[in-house]
Amino acid sequence: MEIELKIRLTSAAAHQTLPSLLSPYHLVTHCQHNTFFDGVATEVSSRRAVLRLRFYGDDPPCVVVNLKTNAVLTNGVSRVEAEEEELDPRVGRDCMADPRRLNGVRSRVMDRVRDDFEVSGGNGFVCLGGFRNVRGVYDWNGLVLEVDETFYEFGTCYEIECESLEPEEAKDSIEGFSRRMELGILTLRLRSLQFSEQGSCRLMAASFRTRLLGEKEWEEEWVREKKKE
Repeated sequence: MEIELKIRLTSAAAHQTLPSLLSPYHLVTHCQHNTFFDGVATEVSSRRAVLRLRFYGDDPPCVVVNLKTNAVLTNGVSRVEAEEEELDPRVGRDCMADPRRLNGVRSRVMDRVRDDFEVSGGNGFVCLGGFRNVRGVYDWNGLVLEVDETFYEFGTCYEIECESLEPEEAKDSIEGFSRRMELGILTLRLRSLQFSEQGSCRLMAASFRTRLLGEKEWEEEWVREKKKE
């Protein structure tokens, strides 16, 4: 079970300020490209699962295939069953060029996708689309923080992610620090992670857009939180 805290930064200014504040704790920065796949008949997404290829680094790049199932996001804390493994970069590039090649990839994750989700046949997989992001990783206050700048076709989103076995304590620590530094943040409060990675390419894009462009709702919530302080 992967347990991860997700906190949204409300502006580009907040994102520019945070890495500066965290610079003494910087570990590494990754440039990532994430692409999502489904079965032709939505065999994966219809069962609340997400299949992703992630490329990061260069010379040579690293490629990771990831399967997530039964994801739920409540009060900023994501809980999801996750399984991943590295692939040969050449295999990853071939699958990006032709998603049908995923059907021939022999790996623990892909074997499970074919067996458990019954995706098979020469045209078994389709690409849903994806996004790229720049992820700064910081070892701060006993927590590993991942600060993301994520680029979609329709805009840019900023977020903090943090894996923790004690997510409520981590959230209190990060939110307290953000308030002291006057950073605009919003804890993601969606009940389920059945958005981008689940459904057709159109649903993925629409869901990403909702997550990114629901500014009025996010800003109203932020104003309410500020009034409580």
